[in-house]
Formats: sequence, structure tokens, C-alpha cells
Amino acid sequence: MEQPVIAQKSPIPVDLKKGETYYYCTCGKSAKQPFCNGAHEGTSFTPTAFTAQKDETAYLCACKHTKNPPYCDGTHNNL
Repeated sequence: MEQPVIAQKSPIPVDLKKGETYYYCTCGKSAKQPFCNGAHEGTSFTPTAFTAQKDETAYLCACKHTKNPPYCDGTHNNL
């Protein structure tokens, strides 16, 4: 099974806007972390679309191993 690239071993804080849809990078190859830029082309990965439920600063996973994508769950501490 193909494994994602670990973009970094800490979450990325992102200001989300309520009602906006975002595309979270799952492959780890995007130069626009934590968001998709199409770098997954030719892999088995696809971005995860999500809509912000409120205006907030969220901490999105950059290690790509979270069990709660796109949000960081601390998994990077064990990699």
C-alpha cells in the first residue's frame, strides 16, 4: 500500500471561514500544505474535501497519518 509523504511532524495552523470548502492534501506532496495542489496525480491518493463549520483557527495534520483527517490528532508524536 502506498504511504503518504510526511510533509512535517507538527500541525499547520489555518484560519478557516465558515461555509467554505477546502481540499486537504492526503499524499503529502503538495507545495501548498496542508491543502492540495494536484501533486497527487499519478498516485492512489485523492484530496479530502471538507467544509468549515465555523470561523476558527484549526490545526491541520501535516504528517498525513492522523485518524481524524484533516485535523491533527497528535499522531506525529509517534512517527
